[in-house]
Amino acid sequence: PLGFAEKADEKTLKRYREAEVTHGRVAMLAAVGFLVGEAVEGSSFLFDAQITGPAITHFLQVPDGWDALIVGFIAAAETQRVQIGWVDPKDASYDQPGLLKDDYYPGDIGFDPLGIKPEDPEELNLMITKELQNGRLAMLAAAGFLAQEAVDGKGIL
Repeated sequence: PLGFAEKADEKTLKRYREAEVTHGRVAMLAAVGFLVGEAVEGSSFLFDAQITGPAITHFLQVPDGWDALIVGFIAAAETQRVQIGWVDPKDASYDQPGLLKDDYYPGDIGFDPLGIKPEDPEELNLMITKELQNGRLAMLAAAGFLAQEAVDGKGIL
C-alpha cells in the first residue's frame, strides 16, 4: 500500500519478507504471552507467584539474573538464524548489507520438530500464507495490547 515493493528488487523483497515473518512470529508469541501471563497471575509456580499487574510490567519484575538468561537465549537463537540465512558480511558487497543467501527461503531455518511442514508445494504455500496473515493480525493485537496497557495501566484480562 505504501509503494515499498514498487522500487524494490528481488533481494530487497526477500529481506522484507524475512522481516515480516520474523516479526509476525514474535508478535504471535507476544499476543499469547500477554493473555497467558495475565491469566496465571498470582497462581503460577514461577518466581513464587509474585509477578503481578499488567503484562508490560512483568519483565521488569523478573528476579535479577533471569533477564540475562532470557536475553542470552534470544541472542543464541538469533545467531543461529543469521548463520542459516545470511551471507557472511565479508563475502557480501558493501552496498548490500543484510544480504540473504540465494538458497534461503525467508523464515525457513529448518526447525520443524513436529514434522508439520507439508511436502506438497501447494499445501506449503497455503501454510505460509496462513502464517503471514496470522502474524499480521498478531502484530496488530500485540500493538493494541501494549497501547492499552500503557494508557490505562490495567491488564488485558
